[in-house]
Amino acid sequence: MRRNFILMMVALTLTISCKQKNKEKEEAEAVAAQVETELPSKVEIIPIEHATAVLEWNNTTIYIDPVGGKAAFEGQQRPDMIFITDIHGDHFNPETLNELELEGVQIIAPDAVKLQMEEALSSKTTIMNNGETKEMAGFSVKAIPMYNLREEAKDFHVKGRGNGYVFTFGDERIYFSGDTEDIPEMRALENIDKAFVCMNLPYTMTVESAADAVLEFQPEEVYPYHFRGRPEVSDVAKFKQLVNEGNPDIKVVQLDWYPNDDF
Repeated sequence: MRRNFILMMVALTLTISCKQKNKEKEEAEAVAAQVETELPSKVEIIPIEHATAVLEWNNTTIYIDPVGGKAAFEGQQRPDMIFITDIHGDHFNPETLNELELEGVQIIAPDAVKLQMEEALSSKTTIMNNGETKEMAGFSVKAIPMYNLREEAKDFHVKGRGNGYVFTFGDERIYFSGDTEDIPEMRALENIDKAFVCMNLPYTMTVESAADAVLEFQPEEVYPYHFRGRPEVSDVAKFKQLVNEGNPDIKVVQLDWYPNDDF
């Protein structure tokens, strides 16, 4: 009798323990599922033209270097934030900014850009300097230097004036180079998921320099942008070839940055 009683108690204990573990497992799976549904989605990147892009993430809309007037953004969400890389007209275009609906919009730009703004735009603009990091709207952004190295091109983009940007959206890191050559600060980047890299002469860099830099910091994906201009038009097919000869695991993605061009 005593032995049967002990066996019954052991069985009951095991049953309770098993039910408790199952309950704990179900609760853990429910929490994991909830967390998964709450994680922000991946960034949607919409090319507009040349250096201009729209980023959509977690109900936040970001414009990068908006140019082309209000018409260029037809069908897009109005911006919550605008990031500007440099003073040149293909990056900083006051006419376009003044055509956009900017009520409640925060503009982030280098000091050199803000100094060229009229009060209406300047009052909405936060300065970011090279090396600074800011937290905003659930993501972080770091200002990366952008400048020329070649002696004949140094006056186009001087060190310290403009910004590239590295955005960290959840676990996704996205780099926009702005106008630059293959500078040490680019080569030192780490853990970049998507890299938007310029390549046009005489203002930025050759496809060879761009590919060499990409092979050093090794993003998961690289997107050639800002690659057309006159008289030079960069050979993005050659860029892809050079990158994939050096590292076939880097995905080279070609978006349509020139929808109205006949190059």
